[in-house]
Amino acid sequence: MSTTTSPTPSAPPTVGKWPVVSWALWDWGSAAFNAVITTFVFTVYLKGENDDGTPFFGEGVDTKLGWTLAAAGLLIAILAPLTGQRADRAGRRGLWLTVNTAAVAAVSALLFFVKPEEQYLWLGLLLLASGNVFFEFASVHYNALLSRVSTPENVGRVSGFGWGLGYLGGIVLLLVLFFGFISPEVGLFGVTSDEGMNVRVSMLLCAVWTIAFSLPVVLALRDRPSAQEEASARVSIAASYRALFATVRGLWRTDRNLVKFLLASAVFRDGLAGVFTFGAVLAAGSFGFTDGGVIIFGIAANVVAGIATIAFGVLDDRLGARRVIVGALSAMLVAAVAIFVLHDGGSTVFWIFGLTLCIFVGPIQSASRTYLQRLVPAGREGEMFGLYATTGRAVSFLAPAMWSISITVGATVLGSSHDDAQYFGILGIMLVLALGLVLLLQVRNATADAPA
Repeated sequence: MSTTTSPTPSAPPTVGKWPVVSWALWDWGSAAFNAVITTFVFTVYLKGENDDGTPFFGEGVDTKLGWTLAAAGLLIAILAPLTGQRADRAGRRGLWLTVNTAAVAAVSALLFFVKPEEQYLWLGLLLLASGNVFFEFASVHYNALLSRVSTPENVGRVSGFGWGLGYLGGIVLLLVLFFGFISPEVGLFGVTSDEGMNVRVSMLLCAVWTIAFSLPVVLALRDRPSAQEEASARVSIAASYRALFATVRGLWRTDRNLVKFLLASAVFRDGLAGVFTFGAVLAAGSFGFTDGGVIIFGIAANVVAGIATIAFGVLDDRLGARRVIVGALSAMLVAAVAIFVLHDGGSTVFWIFGLTLCIFVGPIQSASRTYLQRLVPAGREGEMFGLYATTGRAVSFLAPAMWSISITVGATVLGSSHDDAQYFGILGIMLVLALGLVLLLQVRNATADAPA
């Protein structure tokens, strides 16, 4: 495998300079698919109902959605390291970021054709799954470009800046779509909800948003592969897999800290996903939030997470990413305990301690990316971030499973229904976060642990 150092700018890039801003804008633009389509708009549309209460897309949508996304996750787990490795070899990370981002935008636009009728369900599901695959591939190449826009001294600030913009960009676009198309009876350009047109037009705007804010990084960080990289890229898929397996074996023999970190981060990142996945469910089921209240809390949570992530980037560079992750995970566990113990306190308790949880989610995600960046050998960023994606997918069952198991145990202990014991689910998320913290404490690397 080539270990050629990735090209770097002639002067050390700083936050606020164009190379960094152009890179971070991809995060802002990618929120159109990652947050708006998959979390707030299109998946909700798939579960929508007609005026007579019948579902748009028939029965069993949740199950079909789950299996489709699970298949997409399996494909990502198998292919993500390979696509990263081959881009490393060819020195073509920018090219493949462009290709996969364009595919995400195309899928977003094609969602316009998913009418609220049962015969369009599988079209919608397959497009959504395809978008997830392309998005994860694009993320691998995007993360691998972090080394080109940062230095060891500011990688935390750069990563936090990008991740924070991702949170904020998603909320800005969501507000535009909600007040411009989804909420009004007659939205912008005369769009109404007839035939789901308000949601379908929103998908077109998501595609435009993705392209518009991805263009800067495509134009600013052009590939300049060397002849050696071009030559080393001419290998078969089978040879690439053999090289990948050899890399994993070699890592276990020579750099177990990297392997341990990949495992630890996979676990606590799944716990973080669980916070956002089940936070709205918990707010509505156990803390008395209305549908509107959940939306308002979701907006506030993403704004808090975005601002905190940008701010914590400074601590990442000064204290070291590992210290930031350990401290933030510990703070989340304290907040989660408070939510569980004070669950009878109603919405006020959740506003205080739920937002406290959200303060630390983004900083952990960003610091995890920078810690891996500091561990990865130069020239192998794509392959390692591909493994990062794979390990995350491999344990993605943990938080949902522990959430459900904890509620079942709680219902048994209380002798009540699962609905009344729903707040026990927070204990399941806590266990996943705590396990990730324990595993992270086993990772020791003098270079990566130390602040820049």
